Parts: sequence; C-alpha cells; structure tokens
Amino acid sequence: MTALEGRHPGTTHLMRFFAYDHLPEHLQAISRPFGELAEQLVRVLPDGSELRAGLRKLLEAKDCMVRAALDVPAAPPR
Repeated sequence: MTALEGRHPGTTHLMRFFAYDHLPEHLQAISRPFGELAEQLVRVLPDGSELRAGLRKLLEAKDCMVRAALDVPAAPPR
C-alpha cells in the first residue's frame, strides 16, 4: 500500500478500503486494479476534497464490481 504518512486523515481512511489481500483469489482479481489505481492517484495527486471525492467514487465502483463477481462461481481448487 502507498505510504500515507502525512496525508489527510480522510485520504488515509478511504485507502484502507482498497485492501484486497483478505479476499478469495477470484475476488482479488477484480478488486486489485481498483486498489492499484487508488494508490497511483494518491501518489501523484495532492490531498483535497476532489481527491477524496474521486476515491469515494472509485471505492463505490470497486464495491459494485466485487459484488457482481459474487455471482460468478469460483474456479474449483486444483
């Protein structure tokens, strides 16, 4: 995860919801790109209300896609 030291508390609060290691592998594949994009954006953009609004919208999109993937059966273990 991106180093968040010195970032606005709202930014650090939102970034924790982009973690994906706790998810099953098939859901990690859906969630990971959103987390990586959030990290990239936090690296290059300054703190501010627009960054936090964008992170909230990205989080909402990630949550929708992960929920959509719940309807796709996981591949059986090999």
